[in-house]
Amino acid sequence: MDRCSFCGKPKKECKILVAGLDGHICDNCIEQAHSIMVEEIGSAGDLMFDDIKLKKPVDIKDFLDQYVIGQESAKKILSVAVYNHYKRLMQKEGKDETEVEKSNIILVGETGTGKTLLARTVARMLHVPFAIVDATVLTEAGYVGEDIESLLTRLLQNADYNVKAAEKGIVFIDEIDKIARKSGNPSITRDVSGEGVQQGLLKLLEGSVVNVPPQGGRKHPEQKMIPVDTRNILFICGGAFEGIEKKIASRLNTQVVGYGATRTREHIDKDNMLQYVAPQDLRSFGLIPEIVGRLPVLTYLEPLGKDALRAILTEPKNAIIKQYIKLFQMDGIELTIKDEVLDYVVEKAIEFRLGARGLRAICETIMIDAMFELPSGNEKKFVVTVEYARKMLGKKNLNLLRA
Repeated sequence: MDRCSFCGKPKKECKILVAGLDGHICDNCIEQAHSIMVEEIGSAGDLMFDDIKLKKPVDIKDFLDQYVIGQESAKKILSVAVYNHYKRLMQKEGKDETEVEKSNIILVGETGTGKTLLARTVARMLHVPFAIVDATVLTEAGYVGEDIESLLTRLLQNADYNVKAAEKGIVFIDEIDKIARKSGNPSITRDVSGEGVQQGLLKLLEGSVVNVPPQGGRKHPEQKMIPVDTRNILFICGGAFEGIEKKIASRLNTQVVGYGATRTREHIDKDNMLQYVAPQDLRSFGLIPEIVGRLPVLTYLEPLGKDALRAILTEPKNAIIKQYIKLFQMDGIELTIKDEVLDYVVEKAIEFRLGARGLRAICETIMIDAMFELPSGNEKKFVVTVEYARKMLGKKNLNLLRA
């Protein structure tokens, strides 16, 4: 009779009995062995950084290129930041007097240019816990909304509540511009979802021990808090900063004085003012100086032109058109979309000024009837022509969508 080689329990008394070359082990002995390993060596999260295969910045950017079209500058900066973050994690404490500081990042770009997509793509390839959180729900302590500490709850959850692993993770804070000061000057009244949140974020960004609610903010007030040290957590912030172009234009016009003033202004690209964004513009927009100082790496995302939008439809691994082809393929239908349709969709996206996000909305409007009817029919091939696309878009009064 087969029995556990460690405790001697027969097979019929075990839930699972794993067979080896010269012996067996039961489920109870496996659990006990695992708990001994955790006590003696540390949990899996502590080990994950010792055997990390460090990706070079060029390799990280190559991976981003598979999913994100354009945005070369932002991808390069993000790749270097992630690479340096890994190197900080692998630095042995006490061996060297030179301590590498982390460089938190802020991404500025119009809606639909790929800020959140960049973050999600980075998350695909990382070996450290990664969380994408939204700043719009945050309020000062004592008000309706989420506490600042709840930003780290998602990170803890993604690290399976392994605190050591979470303390070496990366957090992407989306919509950071929505917590800007509501007026240009410090307010004498409460600004509970603006300046108040920024003051609370300071301790997270600079690095301190924060008590994190494991199940989220104020819904479970009786829960036991988990202390998390944020010194080694890399923060990447993103925001559209709608209207910051006016702040940039104002600075460029007033800053240049002297003989070269006219000549310098001639070289300014007025169609893409975001490329000139500087920390003082973020201050003018409503971020407090202390927050700007703790986000030392500032980069921008370029507005997407016709060629970039056209490429987004077909080139990335998870391109929109590839998704539709796959969906129809699962119903046994061969989908063909003419090139003229793609050009038509791009023209409409530029017209409505919605960026890459607009491509999906327009494609969905064109395809909705086909996706509703064809799975129940007998057709095995479906070709989308530009006439069909115009007809489908004509059913909606899209003139109302124009910016």
